Amino acid sequence: MTLYTMREAQALLGIPRSVAARLIADGVVTPSRGARREYLFTFQDMVMLRTANSLREARIPSRRISRALSRLKATRGQGVPLTGVRVRAIGNEVATRDGVRQWQAESGQMLMDFEPDEAGAAVVHTMHQAPATKASAWFHAACELEAEAPGQAEQAYRRALSLDGGYLEPYLNLGCMLCDAGHFGEAVALYRCGLAHLPNEPLMHFNLAVALEDDGLQAEALASYAHCIELAPGFADAHFNAARLYESLGDDMRAIRHFNAYRKLQPG
Repeated sequence: MTLYTMREAQALLGIPRSVAARLIADGVVTPSRGARREYLFTFQDMVMLRTANSLREARIPSRRISRALSRLKATRGQGVPLTGVRVRAIGNEVATRDGVRQWQAESGQMLMDFEPDEAGAAVVHTMHQAPATKASAWFHAACELEAEAPGQAEQAYRRALSLDGGYLEPYLNLGCMLCDAGHFGEAVALYRCGLAHLPNEPLMHFNLAVALEDDGLQAEALASYAHCIELAPGFADAHFNAARLYESLGDDMRAIRHFNAYRKLQPG
């Protein structure tokens, strides 16, 4: 079975790290772990990621995407693929079609029929798309530049943030870029700036914790993991990382507690 890393998913799908990270945090996508703890996505994971990214491009709010895809995944059953399912944006709503049935993805309410469409798997159509803001335009430009021109991508992410200091995704993507380049202190400063605007965003606390951990600041990293878990008790990776850190520090009691929480949150 072919497995894809996070970088491969980004390259193949054009999906920002922040979108994939939210889907993982919400349990919509449950990748396995490689030898170095990297995420490994199956083909079905890639289908879900592609669908989510298309909805994001249709300006559907990220939390609504997670809720809709979580419900869709639950109704399809464990391991059942999305082949034959249509997922589309209608205004700010996510709607799905399976055979002759149409329904609103979050509530499960039935909808009037869509217009005819060709066959395909998890295809997303934009029925209505709000104009992109200047900040989002800079963000999308940065995503496209990231692989080939990281310096220009960094400038574009920073430009997006200068226009909208409460824009989550540029913080997450730029912070990951800085960490990948070994600039952990810069990433920490960036995430802390982001938290001044978005203090209740679990992903920001989680990414800050990872950057602090990479910078050797274990106590501060544990505090950030704790903030993340306080805001999102079901954030499995925060429990896993906290458990691993406590274990390395010899605090077996806290390590076991977080490992147990992590295991309970795993599917199956």
